[in-house]
Amino acid sequence: MIALSLAEIAEIVGGQSHDIPDPATEVTGSVVIDSRAVEPGSLFAAFRGERVDGHDYAERAVAQGAVAVLATRPLGVPAIVVDDVQAALGRLARAVVERLGTQVVALTGSAGKTSTKDLVAQVLRRKAPTVFTPGSLNNEIGLPLTALTATAETEHLVLEMGARGIGHIRYLTQLTPPRIGLVLNVGTAHIGEFGGREQIALAKGELVESLPDDGVAVLNADDPLVRAMADRTKARVLLYGESAEAAVRAENVRLTGLGQPSFTLHTPTGCSDVTMRLYGEHHVSNALAAAAVAHELGMPVDEIASALSEAGTLSRWRMEVTERSDGVTVVNDAYNANPESMRAALRALAAMGEAAKAKGGRTWAVLGMMAELGDEALTEHDAVGRLAVRLNVGKLVAVGGREASWLQLGAYNEGSWGEESVHVSDAQAAVDLLRAELRPGDVVLVKASRSVGLERIAEALLEGEGAVR
Repeated sequence: MIALSLAEIAEIVGGQSHDIPDPATEVTGSVVIDSRAVEPGSLFAAFRGERVDGHDYAERAVAQGAVAVLATRPLGVPAIVVDDVQAALGRLARAVVERLGTQVVALTGSAGKTSTKDLVAQVLRRKAPTVFTPGSLNNEIGLPLTALTATAETEHLVLEMGARGIGHIRYLTQLTPPRIGLVLNVGTAHIGEFGGREQIALAKGELVESLPDDGVAVLNADDPLVRAMADRTKARVLLYGESAEAAVRAENVRLTGLGQPSFTLHTPTGCSDVTMRLYGEHHVSNALAAAAVAHELGMPVDEIASALSEAGTLSRWRMEVTERSDGVTVVNDAYNANPESMRAALRALAAMGEAAKAKGGRTWAVLGMMAELGDEALTEHDAVGRLAVRLNVGKLVAVGGREASWLQLGAYNEGSWGEESVHVSDAQAAVDLLRAELRPGDVVLVKASRSVGLERIAEALLEGEGAVR
């Protein structure tokens, strides 16, 4: 964070200073919420969680070098006391971003947010220093913490924005007002919480509603609910997608023998070829979104294409592809799952399977529950099971309880009657099955909602120890 004195911070957040020997003392380190991450010069924000109260770690944080604690009560150590630590953190983030004058790019969508955010960041880093959301820290705490890592050298701040309901994205845009707003898609993720895709679109569209008159709304021309958001913004609209009406679009889309997308990128300033290191055709849309943002910020098309071709996976458990020494390939996509991302992952697996067949390998889809689907849960799990069969996935391993049984039921009803699909109770049972049956050349996809924890299967297969930890 840019250096600010404790007196300045207290004024920004509307707090009272307690036990601070010198209000001119500056915060020169990071703003953290975990005392273990404190470094000399840090500001420690004490949050009260369900199991842990950060106030209990205030003394430890100061002992480790924090110059003060942002807290809701005096603690006997240097502290700035506020009514609400979360709100204070947000006010501090907004003040810092405004002082820096950093170009803020915000993005949201039902699927692909983190992968696209990583692509945007990797492309923009070619142009200028860029700070971006680590992993999926896209909520009311993670977003301001990311913004507070910006420095005087930071030209681009790329922020992922998540939503659990109406008003969440509007709140986030007030913390770090964006000039460029990117909306990827409106799918069925969290549909059980929102109550329908129209409500999801209403929530996601809060991003473009927040943009200033001189801002830019970057919208997916291939998603009707996203495209319709053009009517909800004062900003200029830039369309991307495979539609002929998109200013930034892809042509000649194809997959390499390994399942990596290749296409010709068209922008208003020219065209250039892209062959990605990532796996799956769904990354074409993500790449176009990143290209549209980069084009808007003045990058030449050849440079954008080069950056997209070199970009890799920055966030863990998102189509992480690892080949074992025995020739088995493990695709760890277990960070999260919804119907759209599940279908994309299965199609990527099918494409990778074409190369695997040449080596005598098979494809395995190790799938678990997709959470927060509400009344659509049975239909969506059944549909995923059916799709696995239609894509000729060699074997479906459904892991878990009721939802997993629906996955297998869908596969069974689509014609998977023999040993092509199996339902196992838990991750350890899946590992035992896979270790007994995998052979060189096989490709294994592991995917489920984060709460299921199926990344343990991928990790066990790669560690080779056969036990889920």
